[in-house]
Amino acid sequence: MRFTTVRTMLAGRLHLSTGPRTFAVEEVPVPVPGPGEVLVEVRAAGVCLSDVHLIDGSLRPLRLSDAVTLGHEVAGVVHSLGPDVAGDWAPGARVTLQAGQSCGRCAECLRRRPCRLPLTRGVDYDGGWAQYALARDDTLVPIPDTLPFDQAAIIPDAVSTPYAAVVQTGQVRPAQAVGVWGAGGLGAHGVRIARMAGAAPVIAVDPLPGARERALAFGADVALDPADPGFAAAVKEATGGRGLEAAFDFAGVPAVREQAAAVLAPGGVLVLAGLTPQPLTVTDGTRFSYRQNQIRGHYGSSPEHVEQLVRLAATGRLDLAPSITDHVPLADAADAVARLENKTGDPIRLILVP
Repeated sequence: MRFTTVRTMLAGRLHLSTGPRTFAVEEVPVPVPGPGEVLVEVRAAGVCLSDVHLIDGSLRPLRLSDAVTLGHEVAGVVHSLGPDVAGDWAPGARVTLQAGQSCGRCAECLRRRPCRLPLTRGVDYDGGWAQYALARDDTLVPIPDTLPFDQAAIIPDAVSTPYAAVVQTGQVRPAQAVGVWGAGGLGAHGVRIARMAGAAPVIAVDPLPGARERALAFGADVALDPADPGFAAAVKEATGGRGLEAAFDFAGVPAVREQAAAVLAPGGVLVLAGLTPQPLTVTDGTRFSYRQNQIRGHYGSSPEHVEQLVRLAATGRLDLAPSITDHVPLADAADAVARLENKTGDPIRLILVP
C-alpha cells in the first residue's frame, strides 16, 4: 500500500504487535489506490460484535499484522481511482463494500473457483472505520440513491451472513420449523430472513426480555428464554412435536449449541454462524447419529448474497431502518465499542459516521 505524505485522516486502529491489544482513533495518512483499487470516502460503517472480540482478544486474526484499521461493514462514495480499475466506476458513485475479498493465490483462485482462504476487511487488511478506505475493484457493490448509506453499510455481514446461513448453509424451505439462538445484530436479521424464506414457525431464543420482544417485532412466531425449565417442551409444542428442521447459533456460545442440538427434528441441521474458539460437544452422540442430524459450520457470505440483499432492500422487500440503533461520530468509536460490548440500550447496529 502506498500513502500520500500530505493528507491525513482519522482511523480506528487496532494495534496487535506487542503487549496487550490497544485500540485508538488516530490520525494516519490517507491511502493512495494502487492498480485495480478505488479510494472510497466512507459515509457509514457498522460496529459488529466481532470488532469487539478483535479488540478484547477473544477473536484472533488468522493473518497477524502489527496494526489494522477495523470495520468490515462499509458504505460510501467513490473518491478516486487507481490505474487499471475494471468497470465503469467514477468519482461520486454510491457503493457498499464486500466484507472481504479472495486471496488470489490459493489453488481455488488460480482455477477461477470460489476462494477457500478469503481475506476479511478490517481483519486481514485495513477496513472502513476511517474517513477513507481502499477497496479492490471487484469488492465494490453499487447502491441506488434510494438506499441510505447506513442501511447499505450493514448489508455485508450483519444481514448477508444470516441470509447466507439461512438460505444456503441451512437450506431453509417454506413450512420448515426454524430456531434462532441470539437475537442481536446477526440473529435479529436471521429471524427476518427465516420468515422471508417461509419458515414456520420461527422460534427466537434469547435470555434478554428486550431481545425477545424485538425478535417478535421482527417476525418470530415464538420467543423463548433458554433458561426456562420448560424450554424443550415449548419447542415441541410450537413445532407440533417434530422439533426443528434447522437451528441457527448466532450467539457463539457452547451451551447454545448443546441446547439446539437436543431439540432438532430427525434429519435436522444445526448451523454454527456465531464464532467462538470454545470446543464443540454433542451430549448424546448416539441419539444425534440415530436421528441423522448434522452440524454445519458457516462463515460470512458470498458476493452474490450482498448483491441480492441490495436489490431486496432497494425494492422495499426488506426494510433495514429498524436495524439502525444509533449513529456515533468516528472519533467516538471506542464509546460505540463499549456500548455494544455492554449491550447498553440493547443495540442491533451502531453506525460510525466520519
